[in-house]
Amino acid sequence: MTDNNFDNIFRREASGEKLPKALIAAVDTGDYDVERSLFELKELIKTAGGETVCEVVQKRQSPDAATAIGPGRLEEMKSLVEDFEVDVVVFDLELTATQIRNIEKALNVETIDRTMLILDIFAQRATTREGKLQVETAKYKYLLPRLSGMGRELSRTGGVVGMRGGPGETKLELDRRYIRSRISALESELKEIALRRKLLRDRRKKDGVLSAAIVGYTNVGKSTLMNALTEAGVLVENKLFATLETTSRSIILPDGRSVLLTDTVGLISRLPHHLVEAFRSTLEEAANADVIIHVCDSASDDIAEQTRVTKQLLSELGCDGIPVVTVLNKADISNLSDELLPKGAVLISAKEGRGLDVLLSEIAKALPETARRMKLLVPFSEAGLLSKIRAEGNIFSEEYTADGIAVDALVDVKLIRSAEKYRVRDV
Repeated sequence: MTDNNFDNIFRREASGEKLPKALIAAVDTGDYDVERSLFELKELIKTAGGETVCEVVQKRQSPDAATAIGPGRLEEMKSLVEDFEVDVVVFDLELTATQIRNIEKALNVETIDRTMLILDIFAQRATTREGKLQVETAKYKYLLPRLSGMGRELSRTGGVVGMRGGPGETKLELDRRYIRSRISALESELKEIALRRKLLRDRRKKDGVLSAAIVGYTNVGKSTLMNALTEAGVLVENKLFATLETTSRSIILPDGRSVLLTDTVGLISRLPHHLVEAFRSTLEEAANADVIIHVCDSASDDIAEQTRVTKQLLSELGCDGIPVVTVLNKADISNLSDELLPKGAVLISAKEGRGLDVLLSEIAKALPETARRMKLLVPFSEAGLLSKIRAEGNIFSEEYTADGIAVDALVDVKLIRSAEKYRVRDV
């Protein structure tokens, strides 16, 4: 393994050189859809800044302990590396340090696995302090069990500057001790950030602020939807994991209520557990939302699998029982029509702004009733009720008539019963 600290060969794209060529390899044990997973791996490589030039798949009951793929396929891969001038081999599974060392020795080319590739993309995309801490934590948790087989200095992965070991303490023991210490420090800082986020959420709840979380598979258009609804200016690219950071903005619903909309990190199938753990505090925005907006790619052939992955993670985060609005995005490039939609789903094109009014109405319906927009005709003798409505809700328009005061108002739930007898109609 090279001394690049996960800043792998795909980073060359930024320097203006040719795109690095990748050979992808998979071991088909029957546990997952290899064809679908390899397609996703190619998209990950594209996101990282490389191009896939060839692939090798071997059916086995389990990965080979020494090289994952077995000696026969390894010889085939050696020929492909030479013929296609491959720069990096990417395995669609998590490799051990011993496997990486053996594969690199046999092929004489840099070898990484799916997890390392995702970590590299995360490192490229993380911009906030929290995002960088999350990526670094995941990186060290990946590295720790692999130290003994890597055959390299830890200084190449961040360094143990100034550390002193006791008598007889080996370099490997020093490295492990440093990594454990670093993970502990990183997790402590992340806990402080998570606590601040929780306190902020608790304050919003106390103040009666409604919240909605946008969740879904990576590259289904969550950021595009966020921009379309709020003009948040979130980065939008046709790449996996284009954004890692959460963004929150307030929007006004058709019923006059305000809701805090939060975009969350995209999901992907077979995302390693420690990566999920690293971003758990960010994903927990969904678990604390009043409504979840589940965005799906209506033009994707993998929509069923993407939906399954999202629902499974939401369940693991404890989101069961939270109302969900299912959004089928990319109507501009899909063949779906409103007549073919699953019950309760909303078909939109966030790119073109189609269907957003329907979506906002569905969000309002899914939220708990905290207020209701009503047309009222209040007698002059009951003007005090309007003062309460103004204090607890909002009055959009007010007109004095011969019969009383006509208002269009957002009435707090506590005042709905008092206002009901003066209701002309709901808005």
